[in-house]
Amino acid sequence: MDQLEAVVIGVSAGGLKALVTILAYLPVDYSLPVIIVQHLLEGSDSFLVDYLNDQVGIRVKEAVDKETIRSGFVYVAPPGYHLLVEDDRLFSLSIDPKVNYSRPSIDVLFDSAAFVFQEKCLGIVLTGANRDGSEGLRNIKMNGGQAIIQDPETAEYNIMPLAAMSAVKADHILTLDEIGKYLLELQPSNT
Repeated sequence: MDQLEAVVIGVSAGGLKALVTILAYLPVDYSLPVIIVQHLLEGSDSFLVDYLNDQVGIRVKEAVDKETIRSGFVYVAPPGYHLLVEDDRLFSLSIDPKVNYSRPSIDVLFDSAAFVFQEKCLGIVLTGANRDGSEGLRNIKMNGGQAIIQDPETAEYNIMPLAAMSAVKADHILTLDEIGKYLLELQPSNT
């Protein structure tokens, strides 16, 4: 498999603990950008970014329109905006209608990442109480990328992982700690 260019993560209800568990494994100089859609209420403040920065070593920031995607960062979709990846590896924010009752929508991010990164994309669906992310994860697989789904038995809310499992044959079904270790192993060794 070719070297990955990006990790995209979709998470909803129960996401705070799940994200801290996974991101705690990643070093400050992690070699891939990690792009996250966490369902948030429109008008939410920057609590999620501030909280994650207090809990993990890698730098977490809210994605900004027309920002270049770089390794060593975790990008979080801002509340009330869809987050998309553009052909030139820039972010774009959209206030298009909600998808799966959500803006930001996981499917919107995953669909754009699947198109841009193709086989160099890893999509991950975590805990959540709706079906958002399952179609996008299928698109990541159809474009040659990898799909990981949190083990539904370990998810705080298993609806999203189960929906993803019914939509796509995942490469891996893992616990949160296993996902964190897997992401860490994607780092090229310095030898």
